[in-house]
Amino acid sequence: MSRTGEGSDGSDADRPDFDDALDELEELEEIVDSPEEREQVRETMRTLRRAGDPRLFGRLRSDFDIRDAGEALVGSLIFGVPMLVEDGTLDVGRFIAAHPPYFLLTLTLGLVIVVGILHAVGFEEVESDLLFGVVPVRLVGIVVISGGTAALLMTAWGRVDWAGPWVATCQTTVTAVVMALGAALGDILPHE
Repeated sequence: MSRTGEGSDGSDADRPDFDDALDELEELEEIVDSPEEREQVRETMRTLRRAGDPRLFGRLRSDFDIRDAGEALVGSLIFGVPMLVEDGTLDVGRFIAAHPPYFLLTLTLGLVIVVGILHAVGFEEVESDLLFGVVPVRLVGIVVISGGTAALLMTAWGRVDWAGPWVATCQTTVTAVVMALGAALGDILPHE
């Protein structure tokens, strides 16, 4: 039996909730006549479960826009500024410059983590967010924003010496990978 109103004392104790709605749909599933109706009820239950699933992070609205770019920039700065002023970043960059497989591992690991973060909020379901119908604009935007911000600030703040381009690239990449994580998290935080 479903609960459909507030308690006599005005509390919300008897107010229907998510589980009550699912119970009602399960009862409806048992009494519908056709397989098509039963499937529609099941689909409604699946949708309700997805909609009722509380998320720590937000849902993506639509394609990557200026607001998303701003959120990604803020996230990259929050994560990246400590990397910019830390000498350990330069040491790590020099180390991976001397060991190119670790440079590739750093890039790969960073990309996998960013894709994983975006996958957690279903970025691949936003079809309007595909460049040439294949490449996710959101992913490209996050990589470009974090990489560009890292290169700009590492250069402007005198943290890298471009006279040694390979070492400077590796040092900037270390910062950019961390900034990309911040950019992805900044982009998916709940809105409103």
